[in-house]
Amino acid sequence: MRSILILLFVLATVMAEAQTFTLKSNELTGQATKKQVFNGFGCTGENISPQLSWTNAPEGTKSFAVTIYDKDAPTGSGWWHWVVFDIDKDTNELLSGAGDPAKNLAPKGAVQSLTNFGMAGYGGPCPPENHGPHQYVVTVYALKVDKLGLDSKANPAIVGYYLNQNVIDKASIVFYHKR
Repeated sequence: MRSILILLFVLATVMAEAQTFTLKSNELTGQATKKQVFNGFGCTGENISPQLSWTNAPEGTKSFAVTIYDKDAPTGSGWWHWVVFDIDKDTNELLSGAGDPAKNLAPKGAVQSLTNFGMAGYGGPCPPENHGPHQYVVTVYALKVDKLGLDSKANPAIVGYYLNQNVIDKASIVFYHKR
């Protein structure tokens, strides 16, 4: 009997650990494709934001935010490619193309704010030529607030500050691109 109880305890512990906050994509693999790459600055991609989904949000989550960040950009402060927040707590997916505000594919009420391209919405990878592979970190944030209280004109640094003040947990995936 004692062996069965120990086994049940170990199984319950493993199951609890297996259900962590997780971000996935049906489209992103190890490398950006022409579909995700920016169209401009010398790049000739389609500039379509990737499909993203997440599971096992932590208890107390009231909203989500998603960012895509290139820490390898030669700016001294990286490059923000997508900043979207105020995503309703009952949402667990962003559709492919949701980063184009004109398409109205983002969840109702979600705010897409400025990127380092100077506009709201998704701007895909476009590193300088011969600069080597850049790492693009896609992060979903589970937040303890319904709304950040910011609008589409908020710059990425301000949004990042508010995200870090209200984060419960976050999950990330990484992909790369070079030209």
